[in-house]
Amino acid sequence: MPTLFFGIVILVLVLWALNAYSKADPRKLVQIGRPAGGIVAVAVSAFMIFRGHLEVAIPLGLFGLGLLGWGPFASTGLFQRTQKTPGQISRVRAAFVEMELDHDSGAMHGTVLAGRHAGRSLDELELPALLDLLTEFDADSRALLAGYLDRREPGWREHAQGDAAAGAGATARGGKMSEEEAYQVLGLEPGASAKDIARAHRALMKKLHPDQGGSTYLAAQINAAKEVLLRRHG
Repeated sequence: MPTLFFGIVILVLVLWALNAYSKADPRKLVQIGRPAGGIVAVAVSAFMIFRGHLEVAIPLGLFGLGLLGWGPFASTGLFQRTQKTPGQISRVRAAFVEMELDHDSGAMHGTVLAGRHAGRSLDELELPALLDLLTEFDADSRALLAGYLDRREPGWREHAQGDAAAGAGATARGGKMSEEEAYQVLGLEPGASAKDIARAHRALMKKLHPDQGGSTYLAAQINAAKEVLLRRHG
């Protein structure tokens, strides 16, 4: 009888987890996955105890308690070692434009900071208007805009003309990057650890490296941000 009872409990928990998984927002799965996994692991552990399989039940129970934040494995659980912080945004700012990159989706968005279209989102502007901005922007701003255009309009260079298109590939930054700017570029909070810095750099380079269809300028900014912040840990 106890075996049947615990079998039913485990079945209900599994069905609940599958139902929650099918309906949940992907970003929320990370938040519910850990406690749900802990509950299931503890329930299975209890079932194994009643079956007399202590060699399986004890480590499984400790693992489940760790996922729930209890026990000796609470601070070193699997989820903490592998979990990626959701909602991270990288920001790179130049004189005429600020660009944002969503770490989760890889989507890039920008805002015009100065000039005729100041305050407008780049997403609102048609390609001819964006190409006109290349003639107004300085070298750093043109390079940021070029990175945005490479993602939104891969064939834009065929329509661009003159020095603006040639200057869009600029890789040099006029001034020295501050720590505050470096944190924004990598999408990190001040005081991030060297491990967090390396992880953010690696994730961003996978999305923005020129070999992956990214921008040379943005890749240079990501590398510079890593150097600035790791120098603080040196």
